[in-house]
Amino acid sequence: MNWPKKIFVTGIDTDAGKSFATGWIAKKMINQGLNVITQKLVQTGNHEYSEDIDTHRTIMGCGQLDVDINHLTAPEIYSYPASPHLAAKIDNRPINIDKIDNATKKLENLYDYILIEGAGGIMVPLKEDYLTLNYVSDRELPVIVVTGGKLGSLNHLLLNLKVLMAENIEIFAVAYNLYFDEDKIICEDSRIFIKEWLKRNLPNTHYIEIPNIKL
Repeated sequence: MNWPKKIFVTGIDTDAGKSFATGWIAKKMINQGLNVITQKLVQTGNHEYSEDIDTHRTIMGCGQLDVDINHLTAPEIYSYPASPHLAAKIDNRPINIDKIDNATKKLENLYDYILIEGAGGIMVPLKEDYLTLNYVSDRELPVIVVTGGKLGSLNHLLLNLKVLMAENIEIFAVAYNLYFDEDKIICEDSRIFIKEWLKRNLPNTHYIEIPNIKL
């Protein structure tokens, strides 16, 4: 698999398991001998540090890094657990997109590959008039969409894929998170359906399975 230099990781909803998937994919790339780092686009519900970055590092098998301490991997952190635009409003500190871009550029000088985990789903607003989708489209970032086997997930996944396709955004992979596999009948059918749908509609998009990770 030829990994793009920068990949945006999004999910079909808030609790799709993006952080687990991002950390596991980073670990997979490290095992392939690649120099990779993860970044959190915007972290909400935290103070001074990113719990999602901590999750990445735990799965990757490393401790906190200098780029984490220097906030390059989580340049914008807000206290209230809400969508970025609302969390920024509550903290009375607008999201600084330039600050995020500058942090990403500095990471590019240190690492060959960057996985950027979003906050919530692809349509989540960063500002009142600027969605996560706009951020991804403006930077022409290929996307990994994280999904699972919960009832309703197929509908949410296909809606996400259709939006990305309509915006001509490259869908690098669909990552199926096994953590949510509870109903074996639904989950087995979901995996088969996703693979067949990708073959028909997005034949160049990879299918990745994320194991049920216990931290």
